[in-house]
Amino acid sequence: MAQPIKNRYEFVLLFDVENGNPNGDPDEENMPRIDPETGMGLVTDVCLKRKIRNYVEAVKEDCTGYRIYVKAGIPLSRSDREAYAALDIDEKKVKEEKKADPKLDMKIRDWMCKNFYDIRAFGAVMTTFVKAALSCGQVRGPVQLGFAHSIEPVVLQEITITRTAALHKDGMERGGGTIGRKTIIPYALYRCEGYISANLARKATGFSEEDLALLWEALLNMFELDHSAARGKMAVRELIIFRHESELGCAPAWKLFEAVQVRRSRPGSPDPARAYADYLVTVDEAGLPPGVCCVRMR
Repeated sequence: MAQPIKNRYEFVLLFDVENGNPNGDPDEENMPRIDPETGMGLVTDVCLKRKIRNYVEAVKEDCTGYRIYVKAGIPLSRSDREAYAALDIDEKKVKEEKKADPKLDMKIRDWMCKNFYDIRAFGAVMTTFVKAALSCGQVRGPVQLGFAHSIEPVVLQEITITRTAALHKDGMERGGGTIGRKTIIPYALYRCEGYISANLARKATGFSEEDLALLWEALLNMFELDHSAARGKMAVRELIIFRHESELGCAPAWKLFEAVQVRRSRPGSPDPARAYADYLVTVDEAGLPPGVCCVRMR
């Protein structure tokens, strides 16, 4: 089994959207999410994790050790039962077996971590309540993402759309198609901050250097396999990685995040931003604390 990572990381991900809805809010008729106090656009951590999962599933095609636990159409209990079958555990007698083997909980958890990439990365609550509680434990993942916020307030633009085809024959007789509406953001640049704990990787999930390389790849390319008319043109523009020399880190995360500044390329410009070129991204690498280095990936 590959060795867990030995270095702590923080990262800043910059991505943009053009004429699309990057993350619909089900409480607001699927309109783009916004912070009601500031008007800044939001993309949730759950949305971004879904993109990462989809990318890993696409490029690995359920290869051993790279399956996805949280996926559409697959009940979690089915995957939980796979662990029981692989370890020859009788679901009905699991309480007695756990009493006989105090390390059985850890063996089940380790099997799930070994086989499912998203559990190794993000962790999971693996307890399914059916007729009896089917539990593979709970694990906290080393990779954590925050919400992505737009750099500037966003403007929501409502677009009327039409469909020439009618739903029923009587609609054809009236000569009408259907009219609908969708809401887009003309342009916005988003910033997401993330954390990777080598300590949790070692103690809990075994997240390895190979897993880390795949995560960077997924972050850079997750929108390339996820284009749709609803989301418009989305692209990752830059991934800024801070690597610590130690497992527990050499500096607070907030100091590193503050080293990354995103400003208008033309200060004071009253024009709305409509492209990534309207922004300038700088990293104060000279001011980084000792024991931390920066890698910029485009």
